[in-house]
Amino acid sequence: MFNSELTKHLAELSKIEFTDSELEQMTADMTNIIAVMDRVCEFDASKPAYALDAVNYNDLRADEYTDSYPTDKITANAKNVKNNSFVVPKVV
Repeated sequence: MFNSELTKHLAELSKIEFTDSELEQMTADMTNIIAVMDRVCEFDASKPAYALDAVNYNDLRADEYTDSYPTDKITANAKNVKNNSFVVPKVV
């Protein structure tokens, strides 16, 4: 499928120079990449997206509201607080 002549042509277009061993390695790598892409093309996208999801949403816990921990207790021991947030030194 992908041969060394095509690799040479692409390298010339890209202005990249390869040694003979690098050319062989690049040809093998490109062949493997194309094989992976061919497998991606085999994916059946006709199924709806939710049918591919492995999570059974009926088994999830109910989403219940609970109060958050009080902000004043969280920031009580902080050295510097501004707008209910911790103030830390700027690090660049």
